[in-house]
Amino acid sequence: MSAENPNGTLHTTIQDAVATVQFGHLASNSFPRYLLDLLTAEIQSLSGHNDVSVIVLQSEGEKVFCSGASFDELLEVQNEEQGIHFFSGFALLLNAMRSCSKLIIGRVQGKSVGGGVGIISACDYVFATPESAVKLSELAIGIGPFVIEPAVSRKIGKVAMTEMTLAAHEWKSAEWAFQKGLFAAIHPANQLDDEVAAFAQKLSRYNPDALFEMKKIIWEGTENWDVLLLERAKITGKLVLSDFTKTALSQFKK
Repeated sequence: MSAENPNGTLHTTIQDAVATVQFGHLASNSFPRYLLDLLTAEIQSLSGHNDVSVIVLQSEGEKVFCSGASFDELLEVQNEEQGIHFFSGFALLLNAMRSCSKLIIGRVQGKSVGGGVGIISACDYVFATPESAVKLSELAIGIGPFVIEPAVSRKIGKVAMTEMTLAAHEWKSAEWAFQKGLFAAIHPANQLDDEVAAFAQKLSRYNPDALFEMKKIIWEGTENWDVLLLERAKITGKLVLSDFTKTALSQFKK
């Protein structure tokens, strides 16, 4: 599958039971709703693909994995309905990753902010580089990581999630993320692709039925997320309309 649009790009290749899905956006691999929907649909499609055992999720470029929500699109939100609609896109994506029948390997080559951290948290196994710092900056713009919080807390624990959230101005190093469990492995950038490919190929040779059963076990206890994440989207959808957030977003854009 391949799609190109000013709102972002998505490309998928399948080889030896491994599907590699790559997303990209000119604004530091940020996500407008269009690209969120595109990636969600692709994850759902691959979930039912009999020739795929493993998914590798990656982004374009070298320095940034994902900068989260599109600020341009957030500034265009004019009412609560539009705000809820936008943030429900992240809820639907995380739920698609959670319920996907295939194991998802994250290839994180650079920094991630906000929703990008949520996407990393929804991967089942993550490779990163020493440059892969992370930050939850939502409070700094008047909202909060409400939609992605369940995924982040599940991966690194409530205490570490709180530390990231309240220190909204602070980057956490790749080593910190590795120690907290967000990353499973860290490799130099020039070795990242080889390490990801080798791991994905090993997984793809395992019994697909065993992988499917393991995926279900990994995500036990998250069955309420279909409702929970959409409820969280309503909170953010209201807050994004505040004068504080509009001013903060405008300043960040400058």
